Amino acid sequence: MPRKPDRLADFVALFGAKAWARRIDSLRGACTPTHAGRAFACRHALALTLDRLRHQPPRNAAETRLEALAQTIAETAATLSPAGRARLETLCAEAIAGPGTLVPVFHLFRTAELQRDRGFAVTLSGLEHATPYDLHLERDGSSAEIVCDTISAEAGRDVHRTAWSLLLDRVDPDLQAWLATHPGRYLLKMTLPQGLKRDGDAALAALHGRITNLLTTQRRADHDEAAVLRLDPLILAGSQAQDLGLMPSLRREFGHEAHLAVTQAGRAVLVMAARAAREDEVAEAVQRRMAEIAPTRLTGTRPGILAMFIEDTDRIEWQTLRDQLRLEGAARQFLTRPEARAVVAVTCASRLELFGAPGCADEPELRFRNPSHPQARDAALAPAVTSAP
Repeated sequence: MPRKPDRLADFVALFGAKAWARRIDSLRGACTPTHAGRAFACRHALALTLDRLRHQPPRNAAETRLEALAQTIAETAATLSPAGRARLETLCAEAIAGPGTLVPVFHLFRTAELQRDRGFAVTLSGLEHATPYDLHLERDGSSAEIVCDTISAEAGRDVHRTAWSLLLDRVDPDLQAWLATHPGRYLLKMTLPQGLKRDGDAALAALHGRITNLLTTQRRADHDEAAVLRLDPLILAGSQAQDLGLMPSLRREFGHEAHLAVTQAGRAVLVMAARAAREDEVAEAVQRRMAEIAPTRLTGTRPGILAMFIEDTDRIEWQTLRDQLRLEGAARQFLTRPEARAVVAVTCASRLELFGAPGCADEPELRFRNPSHPQARDAALAPAVTSAP
């Protein structure tokens, strides 16, 4: 059967067809049926989905949005100057190298598209003119600068989700073997005062060793300054897990910040629940990032907008950040600092808004205006800086 035409050929050309193919082959090879492999596939879902869409029509509204945005990127690239296209190709090359993802590229062009839909004339000034900011907006005689930045939520966690997935792959064979000779329902609770980071191989190995030692010696607890481990019978409060599902019950029991895993061997079950010693500080990490980039990427000659994309969050965490006003609090606190003098507004979005997935914000992005900025009430800028009532 002849191969279907490439629906995204012009988009892939920005990366180079051979470089794109090498990247996709590499990603697929890393998407193994392991905890780490599934986490990797989630992180690179954008590239993997787009590669499938090259020869297959979208299956849902989210894929339709992504395909349309990819086509917009390719169409816009054709209008850039040679220098602008070269900068875009460099940005694309970074997106498919090492740990890079396509999210920064899509965040840039999605932000530009949102502002055009709001009636602004948008220039990709970072690409066309090598300005420190990314976008230049104009509307009814007023103008503004936008910086598009991506930050991982891992920057605000002491226990990284990537490290947790690596730990699960290490301990799973040991847990399976232990459960085979210890039928029952168990809960292994872990508090990790020193955290668990994605680059901490020694810490991963040490924690793995402590878990297996705890199980094989039939102890109930093990603790020092690095970790507190406790093994107890699994008893869930409230509704029984068999009625509503084990994982939802665990999530209600331990909260959205807990790292959870369930290992089963026959009817035997062992649940691992891990937490850092302090609450996650994702919003605070976003605030620190804004304070870092605002003085260097905004010129101060016109109002500036920081368009922040928060990566590596899931639906529950993102809703919690919104519902508990954590992002709003961090943004408003930042806007009182000297570094925010040129900032008229901060916007925040996640993959949920990019995909239009369930759990996304009511608007395409969260927007927080700086009331002390001289142009905070400029009617021409209002669509970009003011949230809808």
